[in-house]
Amino acid sequence: MEFGLSEDQRLMQDSVGRTLEKVSSLDRVRKAADAREANAQDIWHALIELGVPGMLIDEAHGGMGLKLLDAALIAEALGRHVAPVPFIASAVMAPIALQGAGSAAQQEAWLPKLANGEAVAGVAISERAAGAREGGGVTAAGGKLNGKALFVIDFAAADIFIVADKTGGLHLVKASAKGLTKVQLTTIDLTRSVGELQFDNVEAEPLSSGDAKRALRRMLDAGRVMVAADTLGAGWMMIDKAVAYAKERKQFGRVIGSFQAVKHMCAEMAAELEPGRSLIWYAAHAFDELPEEASLMAAHAKAHLSEVGRFVARTATEVHGGMGFTDLLGLHYWFKRIGLDRQLLGGPERVRHEAAVLQGWAAD
Repeated sequence: MEFGLSEDQRLMQDSVGRTLEKVSSLDRVRKAADAREANAQDIWHALIELGVPGMLIDEAHGGMGLKLLDAALIAEALGRHVAPVPFIASAVMAPIALQGAGSAAQQEAWLPKLANGEAVAGVAISERAAGAREGGGVTAAGGKLNGKALFVIDFAAADIFIVADKTGGLHLVKASAKGLTKVQLTTIDLTRSVGELQFDNVEAEPLSSGDAKRALRRMLDAGRVMVAADTLGAGWMMIDKAVAYAKERKQFGRVIGSFQAVKHMCAEMAAELEPGRSLIWYAAHAFDELPEEASLMAAHAKAHLSEVGRFVARTATEVHGGMGFTDLLGLHYWFKRIGLDRQLLGGPERVRHEAAVLQGWAAD
């Protein structure tokens, strides 16, 4: 059996990549980061024209009805171009929640808007993914939410939020809901929006028409695969930049790429990162076709790419020498993107523990 991309997937990947090359240049990313513009409208509208927001939404609600592997290819391209747009939560995790546990009315109200880019959804499940502090998290009672949700993904531009409570229930909350306080959090990655939601008897619609706990598990699995794919794209861009720099920078009358030590650094980065591609592809494939393996493979992909991504980010910066730390080259945008990816939806240590629990090797 040969596992590879179809012709349609390659065409889609190429189309999105060429679009991002035009609209998400380093200058545009720098401008967005300086302005704290986590949803660059021109970039987002270019992706809307390609149907990216609705790729996982069924055709009956205006989407494309594609698979998670297709979304992973998009996530890789977005990481490669550090695109400041809402994708992981709005185009992947929220649609999975609504289609898995939302009522017909909730789906009809929001899926078409998410599919055509009219609305953006944020997702607040970080406490469930990374382990809530004692006393932290969100409680639900009588259709009201109380508590606090940290590290909400796709926060700033969101019109609705999908929120997980302490028991694993899912709720839909409008961004304009009374009693909801939104606090922007500052992270090292200025190309994405992460925030805090504070709930004070906030009215919420439960997602209870399906299996909410299963939907939450699938949201988390899909989100981890997307983060891993984002890291893969960002890592490869850092390798490409390091190789290009090594071919131009001269020391002692020779380009530094001719030195064995630099060759080894570049080769080791590629050798470490490239196997992650097949791991991500298989994890995405398992999500749709092998549900009994989906959670374990998503955990493997997230944990492995978190570690390898950090190695690539550090080594690519070292190849650039002192120039690697300057804003002129902009390498830090990819470095920081990989850094946030490492912690989103659970750091590698937490995720590996989950994998061990799934295998029966550790207690929950």
